[in-house]
Amino acid sequence: MIYTITLNPALDRTIWLDELKIDDTNRIIKEEKYAGGKGIDVSRVLFNFGVPNIALGFVGGFAGLEIEGLLINEGVNFDFIKISEETRTNIVINTIKTNNQIIISAKGPNIPPFELTKLMEKINNLENPSYVVISGSLPEGLKPAIYAKIIDIAKAKSATVVLDTDGDVLKFNINHKPDIIKPNRHELSRVVGREIKTIDDAVIAAKEINRMGVKIVLVSLGKDGIVYVSQNTVMHAIPPSLKVINTIGAGDSSVAGFIYAKYMGFSDEEALVYAVATGSATTLKPGTALATLEDALRLKDKVKVRYL
Repeated sequence: MIYTITLNPALDRTIWLDELKIDDTNRIIKEEKYAGGKGIDVSRVLFNFGVPNIALGFVGGFAGLEIEGLLINEGVNFDFIKISEETRTNIVINTIKTNNQIIISAKGPNIPPFELTKLMEKINNLENPSYVVISGSLPEGLKPAIYAKIIDIAKAKSATVVLDTDGDVLKFNINHKPDIIKPNRHELSRVVGREIKTIDDAVIAAKEINRMGVKIVLVSLGKDGIVYVSQNTVMHAIPPSLKVINTIGAGDSSVAGFIYAKYMGFSDEEALVYAVATGSATTLKPGTALATLEDALRLKDKVKVRYL
């Protein structure tokens, strides 16, 4: 079974305006709500691709119930820990005339020790995990070491561990040797302490992380695709030229595309192609909707891979 872990999920309230006017009334043209959070996004895409998985994490209050209801309606399986505080709500503003997207991200609830203990009991009892995907920021009250503990438990159960987070949390947990990480250019810069300007810069930095025990580093470069770096192989997958509508969830979709391909028994090169195709497909979706398998298959053959 594949498990995704999102400790700081969000209810994404997505609204569309003609334009964002200052010191004037802004009337909403359309509004939708989505179950958000990086691991939840991975679960949603995997479900769209027909891959069984379970989303784990914390939810609380009315927003938490909304997230559960949205996932039930989509068909996504989850097994969340209920918390005493309210799950955060993020605001995503799309302006139609200028085609801009403004994201207002909330901090999230405080997680006391007794609620964390409930989650750890659940993770300790996971049965036959094949992949464990740990994604996103930490809510208030939790320290980077919690991800390290989850990595250690999952690896002891012979799961492939994917870590997708940022900053000090990512830097701290690389030492616990997750199998795969997926930083973007800026996140990788923060890990190695220098700016990543070129593909060569990304490869050199990713090689450093390989030597620390991470088997695969997937460096997301936006419209320039993804660089795959392992101990013996370096590849660069380039997406087709597209008119991007939305970037929310694109990185998470790439993670899901990669896992889908590996789950299906495909090679790492094919998995990289699926990662790029799936992330690209999500950028064509409005709001915070995510790619389907049909979307990814339409783009897959247009992804170009070169070995470096």
